[in-house]
Amino acid sequence: MSLQLYQVDAFTDSLFSGNPAAVVPLTAWLPDDVLCAIAAENNLSETAFFIPAGDDEGADFHLRWFTPTTEVALCGHATLASAFVLFTARGWTASTLRFSSASGLLFAEREDDGLITLDFPSRPGREMDVPEGLEAALGQPVIGFQRAVMNMAVLEDEAAVRAVVPDLDYISRLEGQGLIITAAGDDGDCASRYFAPNSGIDEDPVTGSAHCTIAPYWARRLGKTVLDARQVSKRGGVLRCALQDDRVRITGASRLYMSGQLAII
Repeated sequence: MSLQLYQVDAFTDSLFSGNPAAVVPLTAWLPDDVLCAIAAENNLSETAFFIPAGDDEGADFHLRWFTPTTEVALCGHATLASAFVLFTARGWTASTLRFSSASGLLFAEREDDGLITLDFPSRPGREMDVPEGLEAALGQPVIGFQRAVMNMAVLEDEAAVRAVVPDLDYISRLEGQGLIITAAGDDGDCASRYFAPNSGIDEDPVTGSAHCTIAPYWARRLGKTVLDARQVSKRGGVLRCALQDDRVRITGASRLYMSGQLAII
């Protein structure tokens, strides 16, 4: 069996930055153990698989995402990469894509300037006490802590976010999914990084789904509904986030790095 594979750098307009995602179009689902094995072999933070939705009312494709170790319920950069592949390489001519997923119906819209906007559920966090040991695990003061699906620590400034060398063993023991660290941005409204050792990702280069929690927080703090967000990992990425009711619209660029064939014997 031969499968098409695309590798896309998401949330960037330059190769070798942003977050690389693998995208594998399918006509029908392969067994889960095969999907997991492909994602592990790709060894990227996410591999996305999609199949046509057929007669499924309201969706064009079914979409799933796998890290090298597990399936996840929501992923931004691999959704952006999947939409980019469908718009640019797979002949999708409509301006909007509808994906059914474990997190409900997701939308991707092609903008006139070539950017793609994702429509995702908002996931505002709830305020909590700073967990014991978190400041030592980050090596920085923590001025706020929230938990939604993901944990989120608010630091003093962007320099503190960039300076963190995290204790990944500590983060892996936190309740919830991974840890966002964020602060007001120097070149944008907010800066962040994201660590998910329990999902096989020590640090994710750019995390669209994390901004479902980051954006509501900074929108409230800054009194604005449109945010210029930067993920300040080593590769780095840029996201424009807009709050609309209980949704977050996340806009970014993508670049195709590679296309080829998978030989599944």
